[in-house]
Amino acid sequence: MLRSLSGLTTRGRCLLAAGVAAAVCAVVLNERDLLRVAVFVIALPLLVALFIAASRVRIAAARKMLPDRVPVGTPGEVELDLWRTGTLPAGEVLLEDGVPYALGSRPRFVVERLPHNRAVGLRYPVQPVLRGIHQIGPLRATVTDPFGLCEFERELIGHSRLIVTPKVAGLWGLPTGAGIGAGDDGSIRLHAGQGETDVIVRQYRQGDDLRKVHWRSTARRDEIMVRVEERPWRGGTTVLLDHRATAHHGAGPTSSLEWAVSFAASVCVHLRRAGHRVRLVSEHGKPLADAPGEGGEHYDNIVLDALAALQPAHQRDVTAGQDPAEGQELIAILGTVSNEAVDELTRFRPRGIRSLAVMLDTPAWSGGVSAPEHRAAATDESAALLRAAGWGVVVAGPSTPMPQAWGELCRTATGQGSLIGGAP
Repeated sequence: MLRSLSGLTTRGRCLLAAGVAAAVCAVVLNERDLLRVAVFVIALPLLVALFIAASRVRIAAARKMLPDRVPVGTPGEVELDLWRTGTLPAGEVLLEDGVPYALGSRPRFVVERLPHNRAVGLRYPVQPVLRGIHQIGPLRATVTDPFGLCEFERELIGHSRLIVTPKVAGLWGLPTGAGIGAGDDGSIRLHAGQGETDVIVRQYRQGDDLRKVHWRSTARRDEIMVRVEERPWRGGTTVLLDHRATAHHGAGPTSSLEWAVSFAASVCVHLRRAGHRVRLVSEHGKPLADAPGEGGEHYDNIVLDALAALQPAHQRDVTAGQDPAEGQELIAILGTVSNEAVDELTRFRPRGIRSLAVMLDTPAWSGGVSAPEHRAAATDESAALLRAAGWGVVVAGPSTPMPQAWGELCRTATGQGSLIGGAP
């Protein structure tokens, strides 16, 4: 009873108070007609409150994400279907869906009358500004009776998941021979000539089948070359993402960490669509995602979902203890790193395997107000140490377009101004 009375609106409480006052006056004045009216006025809100509480849920709803995976900055939409489950009439319904601040404002709807035999469709937009696994909901409804005397709040739908992936920039071109010299075979991709598909060849080794000799490549290189039927089992590219909190500056979607995550997503998707197996690892060599070079959009989502859920790490320095790429080609996206971290990264890397790095000038993400000069010098020092170890290095800032950083990285890898592969 008390729970039912707690749902009375201001109108219902005023009507109840008026009925009690009329009943008291009827008793004092000995007016039976007034007492009958007072009993009716008192009973009306009480009966409505009991009726609404006893009827439980008379409305139901469904939520659908359109789509359930969106990139940062791309608008999405949420669709709600609301319908009545009982034969009893429903009054005004106020709907409010729980939306995180990173997706926009919290939507509210007022449905004056719900039809009995069909659903009412409602939609509202979401504008994600920050990647992550966001929870939308719960959807709460405030149901009132047709007289407006009583209202109850009910949860119609729980939480739904919306994956906000990093923004992927369009990249073009690849470093010469990218992804084919990453294994122990040291194989090379050559253009065999007009009308003939590309082949992967390597130097002849004792015991190789002479039927696999590729004579065109042998004549061109003046040494016996044999065809490789399959890519080396260790082939592919490893993308290392430094996501330590202490290695980055800035906050929110404009931080250096978000730039690094978006660039890692762009590189992984670009390489995978070019046919390369892509491994995504943390600065400690911990695997984050592994996508083969074949298949469709599903494999892109493996990487993008892993990056969407990625949180800053709390380790203060890099402690790999082994080659994070496991013998593959390595593209490292680094924040602020110490000399010890550089030594940790380069110590286990074979000289014959390509190693590339994009170093972020993280003090620039602080707006240049509180960034001390020695930090920028430390970035240059780390880049010089990596170059001395045989790495190709590009330094990027907040104003550096990602396609430009990738193009410079490709030119650094080839030592030339040309790239293979055209614009997508």
